[in-house]
Amino acid sequence: MQAARVLIDGPSDLVFDYGIPEGVPAIAGCRVNIPLRNRPATGTILSIGPPPEGDFALREILSLIDPEPLITPTLMKVAHWMSNYYATPLEQIIRSFLPTSVRQDKNSEKTRKIVALTQSINDDELDKLAKRAPRQHLIVTVLKNAGGTLPLKDLGEGASTSVKGLVKRGWAEVKNEAVRRNPDAGTEFIESTPLQLTPEQADCLSAVTAAIDSTEDTPPKPLLLHGVTGSGKTEVYLQAVQHCIDQGKTAIVLVPEIALTPQTIQRFKSRFASLQDQVAVLHSHLSQGERFDEWHRIRKGKARIVIGARSGIFAPLPDLGLIIVDEEHENTYKQDSAPRYHGRDLAVLRAHLESCAVLLGSATPSLESFQNTLSKKYDLITLSQRADGQSLPIIRIVDMRLEKGRQKGAVSVLSEKLRAAMEKKLEKDEQIILFLNRRGFARSLQCPGCGKPVECLHCAVPLTYHRTEERLMCHICGHQAIVPKACPSCHDPAIHLQGYGTEKVESVLRKVFPEARVARIDADAMRKKNALKDTLTRFKAHKIDIIIGTQMIAKGLHFPNVTLVGVLNADLSLHIPDFRAGERTFQLLTQVAGRAGRGEMEGEVIIQTFTPHSPSVQFARHHDFLGYAEQDLQFRNQFGYPPFSHVAMLGTRSTHERRAQFTLETLHRRLKENAPPSVTLGEPLPSPLVRSHGQFRYQLMLRSPRAKALTELIQRVLKATPTPDDVHIIIDIDAYDMS
Repeated sequence: MQAARVLIDGPSDLVFDYGIPEGVPAIAGCRVNIPLRNRPATGTILSIGPPPEGDFALREILSLIDPEPLITPTLMKVAHWMSNYYATPLEQIIRSFLPTSVRQDKNSEKTRKIVALTQSINDDELDKLAKRAPRQHLIVTVLKNAGGTLPLKDLGEGASTSVKGLVKRGWAEVKNEAVRRNPDAGTEFIESTPLQLTPEQADCLSAVTAAIDSTEDTPPKPLLLHGVTGSGKTEVYLQAVQHCIDQGKTAIVLVPEIALTPQTIQRFKSRFASLQDQVAVLHSHLSQGERFDEWHRIRKGKARIVIGARSGIFAPLPDLGLIIVDEEHENTYKQDSAPRYHGRDLAVLRAHLESCAVLLGSATPSLESFQNTLSKKYDLITLSQRADGQSLPIIRIVDMRLEKGRQKGAVSVLSEKLRAAMEKKLEKDEQIILFLNRRGFARSLQCPGCGKPVECLHCAVPLTYHRTEERLMCHICGHQAIVPKACPSCHDPAIHLQGYGTEKVESVLRKVFPEARVARIDADAMRKKNALKDTLTRFKAHKIDIIIGTQMIAKGLHFPNVTLVGVLNADLSLHIPDFRAGERTFQLLTQVAGRAGRGEMEGEVIIQTFTPHSPSVQFARHHDFLGYAEQDLQFRNQFGYPPFSHVAMLGTRSTHERRAQFTLETLHRRLKENAPPSVTLGEPLPSPLVRSHGQFRYQLMLRSPRAKALTELIQRVLKATPTPDDVHIIIDIDAYDMS
C-alpha cells in the first residue's frame, strides 16, 4: 500500500500520513476526505510514497473530493523548489497556492433555482389552465414570453406553490444553476481596439511574440522591457496577450499593487470585451465567494487571462504561453511573511518549467534584473520615447532648507514654487497629483520639555496622529490610543504635533485652494470596497482637481489631464539603513514623475527635498536610469551586495528581549563554526525596528554568491541547535526588508 502525506485544512499546519485504498487514483495535489480523530476532515495531498516505518496501521483516505488535482504537476514542482530555496515547510507553501476560500468546506458555488418549460403548451390547454389555475397560467405565459426559462425569484413572491403544480403536471422543471460572483458586476466595459504601434513598440512586440512562438527544446530567455514612463508598455502587453490567446494559449499578468488593478482590469476587459468572461482577477480585496469562483474558473479552463497581485503566479492555468510582470522592480512582489517568496523570481521559474515566455516591464528596472541583461541571462528590449511623441516632464528641485526662513503654516508643507505652480494649473483647469508616502495627520506627538514622543506600547515607534478619528495610531501593529492632554512622561501640557502626513496635507490644500476639489488616496481613506476604483473614476472624469496620495498613486496610473506632480518630501525613503534605499528613492521619484504630461499638454514635476544633491534625486531629475544603474552597480559590486551576491536575513523574535538576543548570538556562533568560505556573516544586532507587535527583534545578515549555500547552512545549523519555544526564528532568503 502507498501512503499519502496530507495537509489538514484548518488554521494549524497539521500533516499526517494516510493509506491509499486500492483503486483510488490519488496523486499529489488532490483534495481528499480523511478521518481525523473521531470526525471527518478534508485536506490536500502533499506527496505520495512508501508508508512510514513503525508498528502501527495507517488509517485510510475516505475518498477523493475531486479526481483532478487542484495543484498542477508543474505547480507542485514550483512548491518543492520554493520549499528548498526559501527554507520553508512544504505545507506552508501549499497554503499559499490554495486560497482559504478554496480549502474551506463552508465555501461552495452559489446557485439559484431556474424554472424551465419542458414542453410546448397549446392555446386550448392554456385556456383551460386559466380557468382552473390562473396563477399557473400567468407563470406559463411569462415563461413563454421569456423564451421558456426564468429564475424562480423573477416569477414573483409566492410563485413556488404554483411552480410545483406545473412540475407535477410535467409542464415545467426546476433546476439549480451556478451563479458567478463577479467582482466587476455592474461595470460596463466599452470595447477598445489595438492602437497603432510606434517602431520601438513594434520591435518589442516582435521579440515577445517570437518568445511565445518559440519551438526550441530550451525555454526562451526572459525579456526585460525597459520603457520610460508613458512609452506604451501596456499596449505592448495587450497585443502580446492577444497573440498568446490567438495561439490557443493562456496568460498571467501580475501587477504589484491592488491600486493598479482597477485600471489594469479596465484596460484588459475593454480590449478583450468579447472574451470578458475569460478574464479572471485574483487579489486580496475580493470577497471569499468571489475568490472561490474566480479560482475555479481558472482551474476549469473557463478563464484564459489572469490578472493579479503576486499570488496570481500560482494561478492553475493550463497551456501557459506568457507571464507578464508589470513594474517588476516593486518590492511589493516580495512576500513579507512565510513563505517569503518573490513573485517576479517565481514568474521566471514557472516560465522556465512551463517553457513559456516571461516579460518583465518597468521604467526603472531592479538592478538585479538589469544586471541579468548585462550578463546575458535576460534579453533587454527598450522603449526610449513616449508613445504620444511628447517629451518627458521637466523636473525641478526645491531645496527645502531654503524654505525655513519663509512664513510658517502652509509653506512648511508646500514650497512657494509648488504653491504658485499649482495655482497656475488650477486656473487652466488642469489636474494635479501630490505625493507623500506618509499617511495620517501628524508624524508624532512630541513633548518640547523632555523631547519624548508618545510611543506605541507594543512597537518601538511613535504613534501617528489621525485627526479624522481623533486617535493616535501605530502603523506597525494597529494599536490606538486617545490623545493625551499632557506628556505621559513629564506631564508637560505643552505637548504638540510634529511633522505631517497626507491627512494634514489635505487639510492644508482645502485652506490654500478653497475652490479646488481635493481627494485623498491612502490606506485610511480607501478602506471601503471599491473606494479606490470610484475615486480614480471620478478623477478621470475630472470631478477632482487635486489628488494627494501615498505610493498607491505613484505608478501605473494614466490620466492625460495631469500636468503637475508634486513630491512633498523626497527624503522619506532615502535615509534608512538599507543598501537599497537610494535605488528605491530613485525608482519612486521617477515613477511618480511619470504621472505628469501623459496627454497633449506638457508635464511638470516639482520635488521638495532637504538633500537636493543626492544621486537618487539628481539622476531622477534627468530621467537617467542608465547613469544611476552604473554608479549604484559599482557600489554594490565593491561591497558584495546583490545582484553580485544573495542576501539572507536570519532573525529572532520574542517577548523576552534577552532570549531573542541570546538565541541569535548562539546561532551566529554555530554559523561561524560551520560556514564555508563563500559565506560572509554579519554581526547579530538589534533590528532597526527593535520592537514590533510586542516582540523584541534581532537580526543577522548573511551573504554568498550562491543562495543554496545560505539555505543549506542555515537549515543545518537550525536543525542541530535547539531554540527556546518562545523564540520565533525568521529566515528570509533574498531579503528585501532590512528593518
